[in-house]
Amino acid sequence: MTTLFTPVALQVQDTMATTVASVQTPAAPAVQELSVWELCMQGGFIMVPLALLAVISIYVFVERVMVIRKAAREDRSFMSLIRDYIHDGDPESALRLCKRTDSPSARLIAKGISRIGRPMNDVLVAIENTGNIEVAALGKGLPWLATTAAGAPMLGFLGTVIGMVEAFYNLASAGSSANIDVLAGGIYEALVTTVAGLIVGVIALFAYNYLVARINGVMSALEGSTMEFMDLLNEPA
Repeated sequence: MTTLFTPVALQVQDTMATTVASVQTPAAPAVQELSVWELCMQGGFIMVPLALLAVISIYVFVERVMVIRKAAREDRSFMSLIRDYIHDGDPESALRLCKRTDSPSARLIAKGISRIGRPMNDVLVAIENTGNIEVAALGKGLPWLATTAAGAPMLGFLGTVIGMVEAFYNLASAGSSANIDVLAGGIYEALVTTVAGLIVGVIALFAYNYLVARINGVMSALEGSTMEFMDLLNEPA
């Protein structure tokens, strides 16, 4: 009995093995991975101005942060010394102290001291004009960040439109041999510029708003110093 059914069993096993092998799912093709640099290179010439905008915006942001941080630094003893000099009738010493102190508030107080003896309104106007100059100096470079925040996404969209035109042109030129791969490749390359433009624009926008908030803080401190100095001049002898 064993000898009779052994060839049949072997034949059944071979048939089942062949059937299983024929229905096995073929291995999925390996997906090609792109590095960030390779992806940026796919964006075309629009990536060059976007890269320049990003580099300049980062430089402006770092430089302005350092300048504003220095301007916001306050010496608690400064106004106390100014008060003592003014009460002692020694505005020259107070003026020399202001010149030794490199800060916007010191320059405002120096301008006010140089106007002592004139009407109070003239003193206040002179201090306010100096304050406007100081704030304008702190805001140097901010228009560049604002322009980048608005212009970088537009450049990205421009690169995408140009890439889409090229993709459809290549699809039309392919004629009867056109396939979805021709169109898909052109579209993903075109969308790279949109992503890059949005990234640069968002970073510039946040940097701009951060610097504006810091400058507003410095302005508030300058206004406080101005009011304190004006109150000092109005104190009775």
